Amino acid sequence: MNALRFPRSSAVMGEGAHSEEVAHFGNPLREQRLLTMRRAVADLSAIRVLTLTGPDALTWLNSLTTQKVDTLAAGASTETLVLSPTGHIEHWLRVLNDGERLWLLTDGDAEAAAAFLESMKFMMRVELTDVSADHQCVGVLGELPASLPAVVTWDDPWPNIGEGSASYALVDAGMPVASPEHPGSEYDFRIAVCRRDALQSWDPAAADREVAGRDAWEALRVAAWRPSVAEVDHKALVGELDALRTAVHLAKGCYRGQEAVARIHNLGQPPRRLVFLHLDGSGHMLPQAGAEVHAEQRGSVRPVGQLTSVAMHHELGPIALALVKRTLDEGVEVLVDVAGEERITAAPETIVVTKRENRTGLPPRNPDADQRRR
Repeated sequence: MNALRFPRSSAVMGEGAHSEEVAHFGNPLREQRLLTMRRAVADLSAIRVLTLTGPDALTWLNSLTTQKVDTLAAGASTETLVLSPTGHIEHWLRVLNDGERLWLLTDGDAEAAAAFLESMKFMMRVELTDVSADHQCVGVLGELPASLPAVVTWDDPWPNIGEGSASYALVDAGMPVASPEHPGSEYDFRIAVCRRDALQSWDPAAADREVAGRDAWEALRVAAWRPSVAEVDHKALVGELDALRTAVHLAKGCYRGQEAVARIHNLGQPPRRLVFLHLDGSGHMLPQAGAEVHAEQRGSVRPVGQLTSVAMHHELGPIALALVKRTLDEGVEVLVDVAGEERITAAPETIVVTKRENRTGLPPRNPDADQRRR
């Protein structure tokens, strides 16, 4: 049960896995502005909370996932992925080390993630526990209110390019770190994990805060080009989403799916690429996540991808993230399906680049190795 105090009469709740979480209070644009002004906290109660304890916790999780977590310092935050043997994303975990245990936060299928981790324990000295019944997540931009009863706080590394990682974003081309022009640099996403019993007695108004719904949080995430499980389908690859910058260490050693990540990173291009879309807002409805994206190719209009996240932003208007074919020309206007209406136009901005030479953090070319591959 949601432990945050908020006006129940005006709350519009989410659907499905988000049914206990507030979507909005009737004015998500205002809620976005309050979040950016550090005057609101977001209800993220659908995020599941797991803890991992035991002397082998760091090394064991390191061996199974994409990020280098065996040296994660106490108080540090990161994120990591569980991949299939062919390199497709199966689970996306936010990780925080509090010095005694690892906290794992997931928006995805927590039962499936926990089942996979349990199946890989063997003789390792680790204990995985789902503590969601006693803990709830709250989203904040910037510093937390001093009175918020947070047990731990996950500090989003986005859009920094981590040590051993790389950027696939065009905006970072030729830079050793994230470009100050990257839209994610405007945001400082944090997720506070609070005990539900303590959160019930916390009064947001006394801390000069209001409660915002998940829709407001998601709109800011989309504007920051920040991928999440919403962008993941059964064939999603890390290179398609620019997830390497924060979720993958390219020199950490073996893990499931590593060969596929290295092959795409060093030799080829992923079949799709993430783009940011400015949607035509003159119609009556916004498209839904999953809507098909079309573009003119070879003289006819053809499907070239799908929307993954859609939002109405308080400054940018209707926006979206979409996964499109790598072969789609950069900058070409696209058309998006809208239920019950004609297709609307959308202007794309390139996020993931199509040329290897424009990526940041790549190893140098080895001409001899290239010749052997040919």
